[in-house]
Amino acid sequence: MAPKKVAVIVGSLRKESLSRKMAKNVIDLAPQNLKLEVLEIGDLQLYNQDLEAQPPRSWVEFRNRLKSFDGVIFVTPEYNRSIPGVLKNAIDIGSRPYRQIVWAKKPAAIISVSPGALGGFGANHHLRQSLVFLDMPAMQQPEAYIGHADEMFDVQGRISKVATKDFISKFLKAYDEWVYQFSEYNTETRRFKAASSAENEINN
Repeated sequence: MAPKKVAVIVGSLRKESLSRKMAKNVIDLAPQNLKLEVLEIGDLQLYNQDLEAQPPRSWVEFRNRLKSFDGVIFVTPEYNRSIPGVLKNAIDIGSRPYRQIVWAKKPAAIISVSPGALGGFGANHHLRQSLVFLDMPAMQQPEAYIGHADEMFDVQGRISKVATKDFISKFLKAYDEWVYQFSEYNTETRRFKAASSAENEINN
Protein backbone atom coordinates (compact mmCIF):
# COMPACT_ATOMS: atom_id res chain seq x y z
CA MET A 1 0.00 0.00 0.00
CA ALA A 2 1.41 3.37 -1.05
CA PRO A 3 2.24 5.85 1.74
CA LYS A 4 -0.29 8.60 2.32
CA LYS A 5 0.94 12.09 1.57
CA VAL A 6 0.23 14.44 4.47
CA ALA A 7 0.70 18.21 4.63
CA VAL A 8 2.11 19.62 7.85
CA ILE A 9 0.98 23.20 8.30
CA VAL A 10 2.83 25.30 10.88
CA GLY A 11 0.91 28.19 12.38
CA SER A 12 3.99 30.29 13.12
CA LEU A 13 6.30 32.20 10.80
CA ARG A 14 9.25 32.42 13.19
CA LYS A 15 12.13 30.22 12.00
CA GLU A 16 12.96 28.93 15.49
CA SER A 17 9.41 28.78 16.77
CA LEU A 18 8.38 25.97 19.10
CA SER A 19 5.70 24.93 16.63
CA ARG A 20 8.19 24.62 13.78
CA LYS A 21 10.55 22.59 15.96
CA MET A 22 7.66 20.31 16.87
CA ALA A 23 6.67 19.98 13.20
CA LYS A 24 10.19 18.84 12.30
CA ASN A 25 10.06 16.22 15.05
CA VAL A 26 6.64 15.08 13.88
CA ILE A 27 8.04 14.51 10.40
CA ASP A 28 11.01 12.57 11.80
CA LEU A 29 8.80 10.36 13.99
CA ALA A 30 6.16 9.60 11.37
CA PRO A 31 5.49 5.93 10.55
CA GLN A 32 6.53 4.62 7.15
CA ASN A 33 2.93 4.64 5.93
CA LEU A 34 2.89 8.43 6.11
CA LYS A 35 4.90 10.80 3.95
CA LEU A 36 4.88 14.13 5.77
CA GLU A 37 5.88 17.44 4.22
CA VAL A 38 5.66 21.02 5.49
CA LEU A 39 3.35 23.13 3.35
CA GLU A 40 4.47 26.72 3.87
CA ILE A 41 1.90 29.48 4.32
CA GLY A 42 4.08 32.50 5.02
CA ASP A 43 4.07 33.88 1.47
CA LEU A 44 0.29 33.85 1.04
CA GLN A 45 -1.17 37.25 0.27
CA LEU A 46 -3.98 38.28 2.62
CA TYR A 47 -7.31 36.99 1.43
CA ASN A 48 -9.44 39.50 -0.44
CA GLN A 49 -12.40 38.30 -2.49
CA ASP A 50 -11.88 41.16 -4.93
CA LEU A 51 -8.79 39.31 -6.19
CA GLU A 52 -10.60 36.06 -7.06
CA ALA A 53 -11.12 37.08 -10.70
CA GLN A 54 -7.33 36.91 -11.11
CA PRO A 55 -6.08 35.21 -7.92
CA PRO A 56 -2.48 35.76 -6.84
CA ARG A 57 -0.04 33.05 -7.91
CA SER A 58 0.62 32.16 -4.25
CA TRP A 59 -3.08 31.35 -3.77
CA VAL A 60 -3.25 29.21 -6.91
CA GLU A 61 -0.10 27.29 -6.05
CA PHE A 62 -1.23 26.74 -2.46
CA ARG A 63 -4.65 25.43 -3.51
CA ASN A 64 -3.15 23.13 -6.15
CA ARG A 65 -0.54 21.74 -3.78
CA LEU A 66 -3.11 21.18 -1.05
CA LYS A 67 -5.24 19.15 -3.46
CA SER A 68 -2.39 16.65 -3.83
CA PHE A 69 -2.33 15.72 -0.13
CA ASP A 70 -4.34 12.93 1.49
CA GLY A 71 -4.48 14.59 4.90
CA VAL A 72 -3.32 17.54 7.00
CA ILE A 73 -1.62 17.89 10.37
CA PHE A 74 -1.79 21.35 11.91
CA VAL A 75 0.96 22.34 14.36
CA THR A 76 0.15 25.68 15.89
CA PRO A 77 0.83 28.06 18.75
CA GLU A 78 -1.95 29.92 20.53
CA TYR A 79 -2.41 33.65 20.06
CA ASN A 80 -4.93 35.34 22.34
CA ARG A 81 -6.86 32.08 22.93
CA SER A 82 -7.12 31.50 19.17
CA ILE A 83 -5.03 30.58 16.14
CA PRO A 84 -2.49 32.94 14.54
CA GLY A 85 -3.67 35.20 11.73
CA VAL A 86 -1.34 33.57 9.21
CA LEU A 87 -3.03 30.20 9.78
CA LYS A 88 -6.52 31.69 9.55
CA ASN A 89 -5.52 33.36 6.27
CA ALA A 90 -4.40 30.01 4.83
CA ILE A 91 -7.66 28.41 5.93
CA ASP A 92 -9.65 31.17 4.24
CA ILE A 93 -7.68 30.92 0.99
CA GLY A 94 -8.19 27.16 0.86
CA SER A 95 -11.91 27.53 1.51
CA ARG A 96 -12.60 29.79 -1.47
CA PRO A 97 -14.03 30.26 -4.07
CA TYR A 98 -17.42 29.30 -2.70
CA ARG A 99 -18.10 25.55 -2.82
CA GLN A 100 -14.55 24.83 -3.97
CA ILE A 101 -13.05 24.01 -0.57
CA VAL A 102 -9.75 22.23 -1.15
CA TRP A 103 -9.63 21.21 2.52
CA ALA A 104 -12.81 19.13 2.25
CA LYS A 105 -12.71 15.41 3.13
CA LYS A 106 -9.02 15.51 4.13
CA PRO A 107 -8.57 13.82 7.53
CA ALA A 108 -6.92 16.24 9.94
CA ALA A 109 -5.10 16.27 13.26
CA ILE A 110 -4.08 19.14 15.51
CA ILE A 111 -1.04 19.59 17.72
CA SER A 112 -1.05 22.82 19.70
CA VAL A 113 2.24 23.96 21.22
CA SER A 114 2.84 26.50 23.95
CA PRO A 115 5.36 27.45 26.63
CA GLY A 116 2.38 27.74 28.97
CA ALA A 117 0.80 24.97 31.01
CA LEU A 118 -2.41 24.73 28.95
CA GLY A 119 -0.57 23.68 25.81
CA GLY A 120 -2.51 25.92 23.44
CA PHE A 121 -5.89 24.46 24.42
CA GLY A 122 -7.78 27.52 23.14
CA ALA A 123 -6.14 27.47 19.72
CA ASN A 124 -6.66 23.72 19.41
CA HIS A 125 -10.39 23.94 19.96
CA HIS A 126 -10.90 27.15 18.03
CA LEU A 127 -9.26 25.50 15.03
CA ARG A 128 -11.55 22.49 15.41
CA GLN A 129 -14.55 24.79 14.91
CA SER A 130 -13.22 25.82 11.50
CA LEU A 131 -12.52 22.22 10.52
CA VAL A 132 -16.19 21.36 11.04
CA PHE A 133 -17.23 23.88 8.39
CA LEU A 134 -14.36 22.87 6.10
CA ASP A 135 -15.68 19.28 6.20
CA MET A 136 -12.37 17.95 7.50
CA PRO A 137 -12.77 14.92 9.78
CA ALA A 138 -10.56 15.83 12.76
CA MET A 139 -9.02 13.06 14.85
CA GLN A 140 -10.54 13.13 18.32
CA GLN A 141 -8.10 10.99 20.28
CA PRO A 142 -5.44 11.31 21.41
CA GLU A 143 -5.62 15.07 21.88
CA ALA A 144 -2.29 16.89 21.66
CA TYR A 145 -1.81 19.92 23.90
CA ILE A 146 1.95 20.32 24.26
CA GLY A 147 2.67 22.57 27.23
CA HIS A 148 5.99 23.86 28.61
CA ALA A 149 7.37 23.41 25.11
CA ASP A 150 10.16 25.90 25.77
CA GLU A 151 11.76 23.24 27.99
CA MET A 152 11.24 20.36 25.56
CA PHE A 153 13.93 20.63 22.88
CA ASP A 154 17.69 20.16 22.93
CA VAL A 155 20.14 22.47 21.16
CA GLN A 156 19.58 20.57 17.87
CA GLY A 157 15.82 21.13 18.14
CA ARG A 158 15.02 17.50 18.92
CA ILE A 159 12.52 16.50 21.58
CA SER A 160 14.58 15.76 24.68
CA LYS A 161 11.85 14.25 26.85
CA VAL A 162 11.27 10.55 26.25
CA ALA A 163 7.65 10.71 27.43
CA THR A 164 6.82 13.45 24.93
CA LYS A 165 8.55 11.63 22.09
CA ASP A 166 6.61 8.46 22.94
CA PHE A 167 3.35 10.43 23.02
CA ILE A 168 3.99 12.00 19.61
CA SER A 169 4.76 8.56 18.19
CA LYS A 170 1.49 7.26 19.64
CA PHE A 171 -0.34 10.28 18.22
CA LEU A 172 1.08 9.65 14.75
CA LYS A 173 0.23 5.96 14.87
CA ALA A 174 -3.38 6.88 15.65
CA TYR A 175 -3.38 9.44 12.84
CA ASP A 176 -1.98 6.85 10.45
CA GLU A 177 -5.03 4.69 11.14
CA TRP A 178 -7.30 7.75 10.88
CA VAL A 179 -5.99 8.72 7.44
CA TYR A 180 -6.33 5.21 6.02
CA GLN A 181 -9.82 4.85 7.46
CA PHE A 182 -11.07 7.94 5.66
CA SER A 183 -9.06 7.27 2.52
CA GLU A 184 -10.85 3.96 2.14
CA TYR A 185 -14.18 5.66 2.84
CA ASN A 186 -13.53 8.38 0.25
CA THR A 187 -12.46 5.76 -2.32
CA GLU A 188 -15.60 3.71 -1.79
CA THR A 189 -17.75 6.86 -1.95
CA ARG A 190 -16.22 7.85 -5.31
CA ARG A 191 -16.79 4.34 -6.64
CA PHE A 192 -20.40 4.41 -5.51
CA LYS A 193 -21.02 7.80 -7.12
CA ALA A 194 -19.40 6.67 -10.37
CA ALA A 195 -21.48 3.49 -10.44
CA SER A 196 -24.67 5.41 -9.68
CA SER A 197 -23.92 7.93 -12.43
CA ALA A 198 -23.29 5.15 -14.95
CA GLU A 199 -26.51 3.40 -13.95
CA ASN A 200 -28.49 6.63 -14.34
CA GLU A 201 -27.08 7.13 -17.83
CA ILE A 202 -28.11 3.61 -18.82
CA ASN A 203 -31.60 4.06 -17.41
CA ASN A 204 -32.02 7.37 -19.17
